[in-house]
Amino acid sequence: MSADAERQLARLRARFHQKAQQLPKLGFVIRGTIIERFSRCGSLGCGCHDDPPRLHGPYWQWTAKVNGKTVTRNLSDHQVERYREWMDNALRVDQLVHELHELSAQADEVLRTLEREAAAPKKKNRPNPSRRSGRAGSPHPTASGTSASDARRP
Repeated sequence: MSADAERQLARLRARFHQKAQQLPKLGFVIRGTIIERFSRCGSLGCGCHDDPPRLHGPYWQWTAKVNGKTVTRNLSDHQVERYREWMDNALRVDQLVHELHELSAQADEVLRTLEREAAAPKKKNRPNPSRRSGRAGSPHPTASGTSASDARRP
């Protein structure tokens, strides 16, 4: 392996490990959506039925797919802060995993280039016999001794 390729791989490994070390520091993760809702009640004399309405709320709801089913929970203000933090952590996990994939793809490309170069046949410094015969600039002489390019000339 060339010294340049080794340096490239060492840099990629260092960046990979630096990114990977950030994962355990994040804490809990949760996926989903938090929405703020306002609603009307069932009391006809309530202000929520006026024009314009003075709706009840805000009420916070978290919604996510859990085991293939949509789950909705009402949240307190305290829970909303916790869920938002955990949702931010989930986004950061996604970002870090994407960066780890990118670094891995770069390392793969360096290694695949090295493998292609190692598998390529080595060129020998022998003179090409086709260049010795025929005219200069014409690597393939015809049977008559003239090159194919001469045969096309007027």
